[in-house]
Amino acid sequence: MAITDAHPDLNRTLQYFPVENENPATLSKAQIQRFNENGFLSPLDALSDDEIAQHREYFNRLMEKVLAEGGNSYSINGWHTRSSGIHDLTTDTRILDYVQDLLGENLICWGTHYFCKLPGEDKQVSWHQDASYWPLSPSKTVTVWLAIDDASVENGAMTVIPKSHLHGQIAFERSSTEEKNVLSQTVIEPEQYGDTPVPFEMKAGQLSLHSDLLLHGSEPNTSDRRRCGLTMRFVPPEVKAANNWNQRAIIARGSDPSGHWVHNPRPKGQ
Repeated sequence: MAITDAHPDLNRTLQYFPVENENPATLSKAQIQRFNENGFLSPLDALSDDEIAQHREYFNRLMEKVLAEGGNSYSINGWHTRSSGIHDLTTDTRILDYVQDLLGENLICWGTHYFCKLPGEDKQVSWHQDASYWPLSPSKTVTVWLAIDDASVENGAMTVIPKSHLHGQIAFERSSTEEKNVLSQTVIEPEQYGDTPVPFEMKAGQLSLHSDLLLHGSEPNTSDRRRCGLTMRFVPPEVKAANNWNQRAIIARGSDPSGHWVHNPRPKGQ
């Protein structure tokens, strides 16, 4: 059964708002035009080999703890307010410089999530739009996907449908158990909404940027290599959150004049 709104009670505005920036500081005007046209940019350089190796070890320690407590490789969700290593990435100048050219000088990070596919794992991420899940309006979230490991088609790289972000909310179905979907929504026949699918093959330390309305998903990891990425979700302050989703935010750059987003300071420890 097709569903056209996951939060019909919230009266959200789900449409793409083109970036208007005539004087970008880090991205080029051509890159901003490509983001507007296609809904993404990938890959972009961010962390050095040594830096990403250090963060990979940090993630490995977190994952070892989570698995010992009965969690799984997708359980580290929203830890930016409790883990200093994740918090520090959400406030990294190089990352924020990219995002600022798309969203403006005031940046709120409201969410983070490691998507870690273990070798030989049979789970997938079915085709979906991020904005469909979230009680946020208007739909202006830009997601940074930072490669913790090298990402390739073989180990389940995220794949997107260019131009699909221009359709607003796309109807979806609830995912079946047989799909083994990490999430819960599935868009049927996604290719009809845009161009040929593009996989985000990246080296560890590189990142991608994508609109919250861009259709994307990923296949199971059939290789013998892990594929981990950290998503960081950014909005300008004019975006508002329902259901208390404003409580676990970080004012990553600038300010929030409205006071809607609750700023969480850098956590101590780990």
